[in-house]
Amino acid sequence: MTNEHRHSERARAAFLDALVHDDPLALYDAAPCGFLTTTPVGRVTFADLLAVGSRIYYGTHVSPSLLMSDRVQEVALDMTRADGTVFPVLVNASLARGEDGRPRAVRFAVFDATDRRSYERELVEAKERAEASERDAVALSRALQQTFVPPTPPSVPGLDLAAAYQPAGLGTQIGGDFYDVFQVGDDEWVVTLGDVCGKGYEAALVTALMRYTVRALCVGEERPGAVLAAVDEVLKQHPANRFCTALLLRLRRDGEGWLVTVGLAGHPRPLLLRPGCAPEPVAASGALLGVLDHPTFTDTTVRLDPGHVLLLYTDGVTEARNGVDFYGEARLLAAAVDVGPDPAPLVDTLVRETLEFQGGTLSDDIALVAFGPVVVR
Repeated sequence: MTNEHRHSERARAAFLDALVHDDPLALYDAAPCGFLTTTPVGRVTFADLLAVGSRIYYGTHVSPSLLMSDRVQEVALDMTRADGTVFPVLVNASLARGEDGRPRAVRFAVFDATDRRSYERELVEAKERAEASERDAVALSRALQQTFVPPTPPSVPGLDLAAAYQPAGLGTQIGGDFYDVFQVGDDEWVVTLGDVCGKGYEAALVTALMRYTVRALCVGEERPGAVLAAVDEVLKQHPANRFCTALLLRLRRDGEGWLVTVGLAGHPRPLLLRPGCAPEPVAASGALLGVLDHPTFTDTTVRLDPGHVLLLYTDGVTEARNGVDFYGEARLLAAAVDVGPDPAPLVDTLVRETLEFQGGTLSDDIALVAFGPVVVR
């Protein structure tokens, strides 16, 4: 048994002995805390033992509370020692009244709170460090997201193109939806749209990885399916272990129209919109990226003539929820029929309807791209 433990045991025994024998003076001497009694009027009051700030707080808060309820508990104050140094305490106090109801004495139990105050400071500092780290992670994610979501859709000669991205919630949480449009040759462009599983900075890192991998691969590979297969291998080697859905389209101008070769990886199929026709899904299904050992991806080519539009969207549109109800494909198709093959009005309408359906706050990110040959009017 250590000397400190022996001293603690002796103090405890002395306190119990004083308690059993009803010895007030011994009880004061042996109490495991500061214990004192003051009268309403005297040369020294309890407030005189406090540091300046605590003395003011005692007069404005603690003393009035005692007069109203006859008791206060666990009030944090600072006391001064005889040498002038300050130390933190927790104070419990009760007010004794005479038969006439007037205050006669106040009994205080004072506990040393040095260790507790240190622990509380450590908790506050740890919380502040965690909040700072979270702010840094959000800032990093936002900076990354700004690089893979174009601020405005690019201008493609001979192509009418509109796009939109809307983050979930209040926009403070980083999602995995993205789109990109870039040129790979004379009158040749690539359009990609995808959705990385999850949110936060890890999803943002994987999204950035995918975006730049696609850009690099498309320089030397014309087949969207082959590019998706290579991206799949890259994702499976990434430590974040995230899967992704994607659309990859290679566009080549052909006279007044465009030839579009589509590769699909676990993503909702694009919709082909033509005047007087029902919206038609195009492209063969393909596996999710980053999941299967030997996935297959098939290329599908479709021609867009003037008046034709391809609509690309992420599942944040169709899976938008209002209670137990989903926005769904039926509403999407109805909006496409109502607006018709006109990229900008179509994208604007779907963004507005999805927001209104969810009361103005999205439950998931949404990304939309619509494009078709420029119509000469």
